[in-house]
Amino acid sequence: MRIIPQKIYDLPGLQHQIRRWRLLSKTIAFTNGCFDILHQGHIASLSDAAREADFLIVGLNSDASTRRLKGPQRPINNEQARATVMASLLMVDAVILFEEDTPLNLITTVSPDVLVKGGDYTIDQIVGAKEVIAAGGRVVINPIVPGFSTTGLIDKICSL
Repeated sequence: MRIIPQKIYDLPGLQHQIRRWRLLSKTIAFTNGCFDILHQGHIASLSDAAREADFLIVGLNSDASTRRLKGPQRPINNEQARATVMASLLMVDAVILFEEDTPLNLITTVSPDVLVKGGDYTIDQIVGAKEVIAAGGRVVINPIVPGFSTTGLIDKICSL
């Protein structure tokens, strides 16, 4: 259990870790989300993202950011619980919370080699895509696993 909290970073700590990885000529992938109730679709997306680089950083929306994006009843799990669950996953190397509605500032700070997003997006709709490409990186859009969404799970639970 001791390694899990060590994978949850503040910005200065993450910047230090990134410098270490870069010194070893390792590649970095970045993805983000609320990850409120972890499900099979999340695992598939995170696994795909991890295959794109040597290390995977997950930007996690804070509680306040999640509420602004998803509504006043969300998140179901608070940010510390979500960060702990995310950090416990083998394919995730670093987790960092962000307060903004989008991870643009975090993406430009991390400057990942690969920006990964799951969903039905086009590159021009993905926050940070233009900046990652301009810095020489690439953007990958992973397919959604049909039938899995946090909102769908919440609706199913509420209907029981």
